[in-house]
Amino acid sequence: MAATEHQLSVFPAFFKVGGAVVAVFGNGAEAFAKARLIKNTSARVIAYADRPRADYAEFLATSDIEVRREPFVATQVEGAVLVFAATGDAAADRVIVAAARDRNIPANAVDQPEHCDFFTPALVNRAPIAVAIGTEGAGPVLSQMIRAEIDRRLPKTLGRLARLAEDCRAAVDRTVPRGSARRAFWRRFFRGDVASAVEKGDLAGARRNAVRLMRGSSSAEPGRIFLVGAGPGAEDLLTLRAHRLLIEADTIVYDALVPQAVVDMGRRDAERISVGKRKGCHTKSQDEINALLVALGRAGKRVVRLKSGDPLVFGRAGEEMAALRNAGIPYEVVPGITAAFAAAADFELPLTLRGVASSLVFTTGHDLNGEALPDWARLALSGATVAVYMGRTVAASVAARLMAAGLADDTTVAVVENAGRDERRLLHGTLRELPDLEARTELEGPVMVIIGDAVAGANFDRSEPLRGKVARRATLVRI
Repeated sequence: MAATEHQLSVFPAFFKVGGAVVAVFGNGAEAFAKARLIKNTSARVIAYADRPRADYAEFLATSDIEVRREPFVATQVEGAVLVFAATGDAAADRVIVAAARDRNIPANAVDQPEHCDFFTPALVNRAPIAVAIGTEGAGPVLSQMIRAEIDRRLPKTLGRLARLAEDCRAAVDRTVPRGSARRAFWRRFFRGDVASAVEKGDLAGARRNAVRLMRGSSSAEPGRIFLVGAGPGAEDLLTLRAHRLLIEADTIVYDALVPQAVVDMGRRDAERISVGKRKGCHTKSQDEINALLVALGRAGKRVVRLKSGDPLVFGRAGEEMAALRNAGIPYEVVPGITAAFAAAADFELPLTLRGVASSLVFTTGHDLNGEALPDWARLALSGATVAVYMGRTVAASVAARLMAAGLADDTTVAVVENAGRDERRLLHGTLRELPDLEARTELEGPVMVIIGDAVAGANFDRSEPLRGKVARRATLVRI
């Protein structure tokens, strides 16, 4: 592979334009787009537009941009630090660029890369932080796609955090020794309690945390545990906050039901600890997990405790929160998409339906193991939709006891293995057919069962019947 394939033909740089003149020539969409872009800065924008399009004229009137309604003459570029030729007329744009170049002013002719001294990037603005994405003019749509992805991932409060860091810099220089101690301080500043307070909008609290961090810069950093919902397992169903925390974590403690692809979204150098936690496969007891989280917190680690689905729905988060509270370890809960919602989406299934089902029950099949019928089962008789987690191996007892209690045997049932993932599998049938699910030993992933009258409104075009020939494991549903 030639070395030149990895070499840029442009050098990324940031122009200082604060208070300086940036000239934009044109009346239409191209000029409008460049004027909007430059308004992200504190430059003095001058729009040369003798007949601006209506929407551009409205923008100019409300944006504190100086407008000069006069045809182009070469002297208009004088005094500018950047020039945008955006008239929509290629020949006219080249004349403007030539005038700028004669005066050693960098110029950009829209959609004419060969007549550009610089390219305008797709911009993610978190002032004073800026992320600029360029493709050397080859793929503007691609750069916009990348910009959208970065914009989703960066906290909207990042600029405030950067400004707070600037405010604190002099004090840090006085109080925190140079070298590794100062680098460690800034890592804590940008990843710890200061950043968390800024993200919540508590700037006063962030300043207090910064002062406390400066005073204790030589001591160990307090740990923090984040109980994070990994969702049903698809990487793109992870929340943005969960993804950010994974990137920042020192240690990731995860259950067996969390796919490796989700775990791998964390920092490459983060410690990863599997604690099992799936039916019939517990590599650590809950007490051992509680003790591990407390020990990591006391060691000053920033820990993501990654749980399948939502940590507060059958995730035993209550026991872990109690252990952390008793040990004085700070923690936060980050919700995830629970499997019932992902399964319903796979089936295009309304969990509640006006006039049919106005309530929803989340449960596990094990709740039916006792002699007394649980309260939720009585709700099912009155029309509630019931979502049963981990329901494959208890399907027969669930069906038998619900039918014995009076639920109609032709009540519609939807079953999803690996809800929300590419390899999901959908099955449908009735309550009397639900016991057949126990014979489906090829279903090795987590299984969600949804029962109720509202289930009849699902889309069964992509599912297979519960009662029938056992399908091969290779069968996939891709939507």
